[in-house]
This record gives sequence, C-alpha cells and structure tokens, in this order.
Amino acid sequence: MDVVFALAIWRIFTILPRPDPDQPEWDTVLEMFTTQWALFVTPIIGILILVVFWLQNNALLSRLRATDSLHAGLVVFQLFFVLFLLYAIRVGMVGGSAPDTRVLESVAAALVGLFAYLAWRYAATRHRLVAEDISDAEIHATSHSNLAEPLTALLTIPFAFVGPMAWELSWFLYPLIQRLFRRSSGPAS
Repeated sequence: MDVVFALAIWRIFTILPRPDPDQPEWDTVLEMFTTQWALFVTPIIGILILVVFWLQNNALLSRLRATDSLHAGLVVFQLFFVLFLLYAIRVGMVGGSAPDTRVLESVAAALVGLFAYLAWRYAATRHRLVAEDISDAEIHATSHSNLAEPLTALLTIPFAFVGPMAWELSWFLYPLIQRLFRRSSGPAS
C-alpha cells in the first residue's frame, strides 16, 4: 500500500508545470512561480491530501493483528480511490477549475476516506481484526477522528461553486475539523 501512495505522490509531482527549453515561457524561476502559481496549487493540495490519507492508513493498519478477505477488499477499494483521486486531479488540471472538476476531486477524496473508515470499522467491530491491546475507547476515538478526512472532502464541495480559490482554501478546514473530532471523542485509553 505504501508503494501506491508513494507512486501517487510521484505522479502528482510529474504533472507540475515544467519549462520547455525549446519554447521558454519564463526568464526566471521566480517568474515561473509567480505567473503559473495556480498550476501549482492543486497538485500541492493533492500531495497534502495524499500524505494525510497515507498517515491515516499507516496509523489504522498498524493497529491490526490480522486481515481477512472483506477487510482486504475494502482496503483495495480505498487504494482504487487513491488512484481515482489522481485521475480527478488530472481532470481538474486539464479541464480547468470548473465546479464539476473540483467536485470530482472532492468526491474522490471523500471516497478514499470513506473506504479507510469502513475498513477500520469492519476490523474494529467486536475486535474482529484489531490488536488485542487496543481498548474499546481507543477504537471509538480512532473511528471518530478518522471521519475528519471524508467530512472535510465533502465540505469542500459547496466551495467548488463559489470559485477555485474558495475551493482550494476550503481544504484547510481539515485541521479544524480534525481537532473538533479529537476533542469530541475524548482521550483514547
């Protein structure tokens, strides 16, 4: 799974604007960043989203003692939606910052988070697959806090209709939402 996340981050990096030596568009690196800044924002946000999901994935899977075919299937769907998120980001870069392309990116990110959450809930139900030293309180706190990722993605959808900058800035709701979920779930034991 780490390989898929790493390849996804690499793929986003490869779609960043690059200078063409045969037809130089910029005289300096600073000019490239200042004139093409909008082309950098979405890939950078995409990388940040993938890093958040990667960290979440490692945190959740490190709490398991085993897996089974249903859990593995849910995790495969999560990985599919990681790749679909890459596709959605590319569609957004090619298709521009139209609301429908931003909604597609938000929905793709929400599905990554949703399948991570579903896999965790399945694994944690009646301690089916989680490590024996994980308490019920910790399971609840982990479940609760991992709703922040898909909820943030869903909350970005209305901002897609306000404008590209509003949509991009709406992703920065994540730290606030994560803090609210952690606070409301209480300390894990």
